[in-house]
Amino acid sequence: MKAILLAAGVGSRIAKNIDGQPKSMLHVGDKPLLIHTTELLLKNNIEVVVITGYKHRS
Repeated sequence: MKAILLAAGVGSRIAKNIDGQPKSMLHVGDKPLLIHTTELLLKNNIEVVVITGYKHRS
C-alpha cells in the first residue's frame, strides 16, 4: 500500500498564527507533524510519498 501526503499548500487560514512556517512542519511535541505521520505510516508497512511545493527545499 502507498500513502501520498500533500505538503504543498500555503496554509493561508493559519498563516498569521505560524509566522510563515509550512503547517506540515509545525511541531507536535518533539517532532514536526509530517514526521509523526510518516513514521506512523512506515511502522504499518505503508510506503510514503510526500508531495511538496510551498517553501520546498531539497
